[in-house]
Amino acid sequence: MQWGVTVCSREPEAKGTVVVEFLKNFLKRILGIVFSGMTMAEIFDLLMPTRQSAFVQRRRSLLILSRVRLVAATFAVLTPLWIPVDLYIFEAALGMYLAALRVLASIAFVLLCLSYRGADSVGVARWGLVWLLAIPTVFFLISHPLLAQFAITDPAQQVIAAGYAFLPFVMVAGLSVFPITFFEGVALSTPLLLAYLLTGVLGYQLLPFASHLGAQWLLLLLATVATLSGMSQLHFMSQLVDQSSHDGLTRAYNRRVGEEMVIQQFLAAQRSNAPLSLAFVDLDNFKSINDQYGHEEGDNALRSAAAALRRVLRRGDILIRWGGEEFLALMPNTDAEGAASAVERLREVGLGLRPDGKPLTGSVGIAERGADDCGQWTDLVEKADQRMYMAKQTGKDRVIGIGDKLIAHGEVLLKA
Repeated sequence: MQWGVTVCSREPEAKGTVVVEFLKNFLKRILGIVFSGMTMAEIFDLLMPTRQSAFVQRRRSLLILSRVRLVAATFAVLTPLWIPVDLYIFEAALGMYLAALRVLASIAFVLLCLSYRGADSVGVARWGLVWLLAIPTVFFLISHPLLAQFAITDPAQQVIAAGYAFLPFVMVAGLSVFPITFFEGVALSTPLLLAYLLTGVLGYQLLPFASHLGAQWLLLLLATVATLSGMSQLHFMSQLVDQSSHDGLTRAYNRRVGEEMVIQQFLAAQRSNAPLSLAFVDLDNFKSINDQYGHEEGDNALRSAAAALRRVLRRGDILIRWGGEEFLALMPNTDAEGAASAVERLREVGLGLRPDGKPLTGSVGIAERGADDCGQWTDLVEKADQRMYMAKQTGKDRVIGIGDKLIAHGEVLLKA
């Protein structure tokens, strides 16, 4: 009896698993059609706000904030220029109310234009977008009830009043100029959609209610297109950043970008008093590979070493090709012990093989911001470099850690 009960209880579970798998595959197929030519990882990078690398996030933030200031400056100039039209078309009282509202909106845009200078975090960029959309949304929610209180019968007045009704359409369409993810687009456009819907529900719409509902549907479609356009911008920007910031041979960050990322992570660690570790890896006897077997074999050795380093690093860690055969592994929120554990995993995985079949080895120096009392990012790199050089001088194929202590030696870093 118990056996029968167990079997029956598992049937719904099995069916549920089949349904979930079917839905997953269906969703992947739809996403593959909509985002043709992109991998699933690239698609999810466009859906989730936190999927991009730190470098892409910073570039995206700078671009968003620059465009927020540009749009705010444009609206700060254009908003008060419409005041004479309102005063001429509408009754004196209504014209004055709208003029005061426009002046306040213009001041808000000026303040936004002057804000966030020097900021480069994605959180600040999102707040800039929020305020950019909040100002016209509040303007819309105040101006609509205000216009509804006055009798607007003249055709010229109706034309001007209808212009106020389409303000949310302008702002939603404006989202298309920002590199945003899907969920950011939904979060930013929803308040405008709700504001437009609210004016119709409360009876403040300037268009007939049937037309208002049709316009609501059009606004939703416009928000969808604008979000897709923003996602397309983000993908294009990510591709450009990826091509310009990575070393073509090893796919690690190049030195120019790597320095910028070390500075950024060092300052962030200083502000939050968080640990930040750095491993300086130099391949042993690399020149002999190029001299004896040619540069192609040397390139293969570099690719192998970079791939091994990526396997032991976490998603948030940063791999930089610092020089010819030198790599930096930057590990945010990682203390000296955690960095030593990462290097130990590297020893277990191995860096690959030399062309003669012998293991490829490397000398490693480890430094940590707090433990080494580094006041500048250059101090962190220099300390790790000194320890790497010490590992070279004392026999190669070894790891020197905090306090210039020998962590590991006598074993090859990478096994076949």
